[in-house]
Amino acid sequence: MNESKRADKWLWCVRLYKTRTLAADACKGGKVKLNGDVLKPARELKPGDIISFRYSVITKTVKVLAFPPARVGAKLVEQYMEDLTPPEEYQKITDLKELGPPVFHQAKGRPTKRDRRKMNDIL
Repeated sequence: MNESKRADKWLWCVRLYKTRTLAADACKGGKVKLNGDVLKPARELKPGDIISFRYSVITKTVKVLAFPPARVGAKLVEQYMEDLTPPEEYQKITDLKELGPPVFHQAKGRPTKRDRRKMNDIL
């Protein structure tokens, strides 16, 4: 196996992003961080690197273990990365599911600025 791989390619290979283009765009947009610093798509990753990125309402943290030769199936992902995301982050998802969809206004048309701020506070 390779000793390093481009960041966008690795993110795509281990199924963190659906396409390599989405992975590259997330890196370019500053959404993916490597050891706390913004990660560029062409950056070569090494085993042991810690990557964090925003996934829905949680911040997911993973550790690079190895480099797959190509995109792998979901069952094989555990061989190439370790999930270091704290349980509190996953709890956010279950909390939001329990609350149900947010209802901010009752048939008044578009949400007001105040309603949008409330929505942003929840998300």
